[in-house]
Amino acid sequence: MDDEEKKSGITGEPDAEPTAAESGGQARPDGPKTDVPTQPVAPGARPDKKDSPGADPAPGAAPALGAGTAPDRVPAPGPEPAPEAAGGSRVAEAEAEAEADPEADCEAGAEAEAGPGAGAEAETDPEAGADSAPAPRGAPRRRRRRLLRYTLVALALLLLPLLTAETALRLNYTGDPAPGTRTRHRDALWLGHAWVDGRKTDRDVEALAGRLRGTGIRDLYVHSGPLEHDGTLPASAYRKARWLIAAVHRELPGVRVQAWLGDKLASESPDGLRLDRAATRTAVLASTRRILDAGFQGAHFDLEPLHSGDQDYLALLDDLRTLTHAHHAVLSVAAHQIDPLPGFHSFWGTTTGHPKWWSQAYFGQVARRVDQIAVMSYDTMQPLQSLYGGYVAQQTSLALEVTPDSTDLLMGLPFYHENRFGHWEHAETVPAAVRGVRLGLSRTDAGRENFGVAAYVDFAATEEDWTAYRKDWAQP
Repeated sequence: MDDEEKKSGITGEPDAEPTAAESGGQARPDGPKTDVPTQPVAPGARPDKKDSPGADPAPGAAPALGAGTAPDRVPAPGPEPAPEAAGGSRVAEAEAEAEADPEADCEAGAEAEAGPGAGAEAETDPEAGADSAPAPRGAPRRRRRRLLRYTLVALALLLLPLLTAETALRLNYTGDPAPGTRTRHRDALWLGHAWVDGRKTDRDVEALAGRLRGTGIRDLYVHSGPLEHDGTLPASAYRKARWLIAAVHRELPGVRVQAWLGDKLASESPDGLRLDRAATRTAVLASTRRILDAGFQGAHFDLEPLHSGDQDYLALLDDLRTLTHAHHAVLSVAAHQIDPLPGFHSFWGTTTGHPKWWSQAYFGQVARRVDQIAVMSYDTMQPLQSLYGGYVAQQTSLALEVTPDSTDLLMGLPFYHENRFGHWEHAETVPAAVRGVRLGLSRTDAGRENFGVAAYVDFAATEEDWTAYRKDWAQP
C-alpha cells in the first residue's frame, strides 16, 4: 500500500486484531503495410519498352518486374542509399531480393497465368501503370529495420538515466559503516490503534516492555486518530489513552508516549482534510490541545499526500510548535522522502499526478519547525536489497544535510511485509535499511547525537525484524 494507505486512518491490526486504516502515509508501432496489386503480363507478351503514362514512382522505388522481363539496371532517381545499402543502388538491392525470394517467383507465375489479353489491357489503360506499380519488396523491410533502430534508440535514451541512477545507488551501498554508528537511544516505534481503543491489556504492555528493554527506543507513536476532515477529533478515538500512558510509564520509565494523528489530505482529490482553510487548521490545534490534556507527551502528525512546498502546512506547524512548547510537549512529524534527483518531485507529479517526494529545501523548512522528524524511508519501488540500502543511505545523507542539529532526525525501518509495485518484501528489509542508515550517517555526520531510526509498525513486525534491529543497530 502507499504511504497514505498505510497510515491515513489506521485503527488497528489485521487478522487477530481488526485494523482500522492507519493515517497518513509515498506511474507505456509498426506502420501499416499495404499490398499493392501487380499488373499481370500475358504469356509470351513482350512488354512495351516505352514509358507508359502515369505517375512517377516514389523516390528510390524500382519498377515491378513481370515474368520474363529483363531487369532495368539504370537506378531510379532517389535519396542517397541507406548505410546498409552502401556500395550498390537501391534498385539493385531490390532486384537481388526479388530474385532470391521464392515468393516473388510465385507471384510472377501467378501473373503469367492471368490469361491472354492482360498485356493489351495494360497498354490500353494509361492509368493502370501508375496505380498498379508495386513498391519493391525491400522497402518495407528497410522501413521496419529503421523503425526498430529508432525504437531501440528511444528505449536507450529512456533507460540510460534510470540505469545510471540505479548504478549509483548500488555503489552507495558499498563500503563499511564507521565505528559507533549505532543507536543514540532516540529511536521510535509506530503502534496501532488497538493500544488506545480497549483491545490491549496490562499483559500486552508487559510484553511490549520486554520487547523494548535494552533497545534504543525512546518514543512511541500511538495511533489516536484519524482526524476528521474538518480537523476535529472525537474523544472516543483515544478513550484508553490515560490507561496506556500510565502503564507504559510504569513498565518503561523514560519512554514517551505521543499521539499519532493523521488524515488524508485533499491535495489529489476533492475528499480529505483541507489545510488551506483557516477553520480546519484552527480545529487541528484544538484537537491537539485535547490530546495533550489527556496526558500524551507529544503530537506526531502524518498528513498525506503532502506536496512539496505546501505553505499552509508550514503555517500549521508554526502554530502547533507554539502550542506544544507551551505544554512542554514534543512536536513530531512523519516526512516524505527527499528528491533523489533535483526537481524529481515535479517530474513525477507531472507524469503520475502524485509528487511523492519533497525537495530538499522544503524538507529543511519542515525540519526547522519541529522537534522530531521521521523520514518514511520505505515504499521506495527498489527491486533489490542493495538498491534499497543504497537509496536509504542517500536519503539519510540528504536529510542530514538540511536538518538542524537541535532536531531529532529519524530514518524509517520497514517492519512490515508486502509485495506490490511500491514495496517488495525481498528488497525492503530491516538489515538493508539499517546498513543504509549507517552508511549515510558515516559519510555525512557520524558523530551526530540527535539521530535515530523509527520502526513501522508493531502489529506487522516479525521476530526477524526485531532481531535485525537489535543486532545491527541497537547493540553497541
